[in-house]
Amino acid sequence: MRMESFWDEKLHISTCGRLDYQEDKVHFPYEPTPYCVLERLAESGYIGKNDILLDYGCGKGRVPVFLSYQTGCHSIGIEYDKALAAHAKDNQSHSGMITVSIEKADAEKYTIPPDVNRCYFFNPFGEQILRGVLDRICTSCYESPREILLFFYYPNEEHVALLMTKPELMFVDEIDCSDLFQGNDRRERILVFEVLV
Repeated sequence: MRMESFWDEKLHISTCGRLDYQEDKVHFPYEPTPYCVLERLAESGYIGKNDILLDYGCGKGRVPVFLSYQTGCHSIGIEYDKALAAHAKDNQSHSGMITVSIEKADAEKYTIPPDVNRCYFFNPFGEQILRGVLDRICTSCYESPREILLFFYYPNEEHVALLMTKPELMFVDEIDCSDLFQGNDRRERILVFEVLV
């Protein structure tokens, strides 16, 4: 917990805590990615200053603010919940990170900017929405060919099955995060996929 408050204070943001109020069958509750996991992703070399990261279900904005700060990338956070999106915009403003933008948007309808080449997911929604989002990402890559990497933290079995069987995606890597936590939770990992064009 010390690292959580340390980074929030350093970045002048407030992202700790879990919120279950908006949970339903397709949208999952707000729970921020632990900073130790984001540090591992930032150190992986997959995200750099020339990349533009799109965080699906950005919640209070931790991922876009932190990864922009650590890697120099530009980040876009989208969030369907009005209150969380407003909180994320406040955090972006307080952080002073001009390379971060936050948008109140529905992931299924969001038009992906043609320069986005990195996408981050921490189980923000169910399989049905994920299918639609992946189709939109693949269409964007087809219309504006580029390398797009997708990062899935703490994936559930249904998401993994979908990702591994979608022909437009190629499994690239697994960033193990299990050593960062007590216990032996197999889901403590980031799966990396590339969109094939």
